[in-house]
Amino acid sequence: MAKKSKSRRGAADANGARPNDRVIARNRRALHQYEILRRYEAGLSLTGSEIKSVRAGRVSIQEAYCRPRDGELLLIGAHIARYEPSGQANHEPTRDRRLLLHRREIVQLEQAFAQRGLALVPLTLYLTRGLAKLEIGVGRGRRQHEKRDQVAKRDAQRQIERALRRTTRAD
Repeated sequence: MAKKSKSRRGAADANGARPNDRVIARNRRALHQYEILRRYEAGLSLTGSEIKSVRAGRVSIQEAYCRPRDGELLLIGAHIARYEPSGQANHEPTRDRRLLLHRREIVQLEQAFAQRGLALVPLTLYLTRGLAKLEIGVGRGRRQHEKRDQVAKRDAQRQIERALRRTTRAD
């Protein structure tokens, strides 16, 4: 009988999500604007009304970014809508949220952030076993011509796949 690994519960897809994860929000624009060099998975420190709002899918990470501060990593600018049933015990929608990582990962991310031209970008917010997780990418900003090249490469790959599908159907 084979043992299961506790840390990774299956192979991740191209966007970083695993089969049993429920993706809440994706930052698709980040994948266009940045070349992602390395990915990290971080937990989120949330209040009760925030996690309920996340489970309801009322989240946007399009304008969010990550910054190290005082030995911690913070998610800044993410919008988690207020959870109306919580009444006065509600949260501030755009407050800074602490990211939960191992100490050595925080040090690695601080070093990457200190390098010129590298940014810490939130890529995907998802739920796994009831916990909110955020996939962070260390990215280098793309120039305009690199973005055009990336789009052209993706379109060419789609055309190749279509042509291959047509030839396999004809056989």
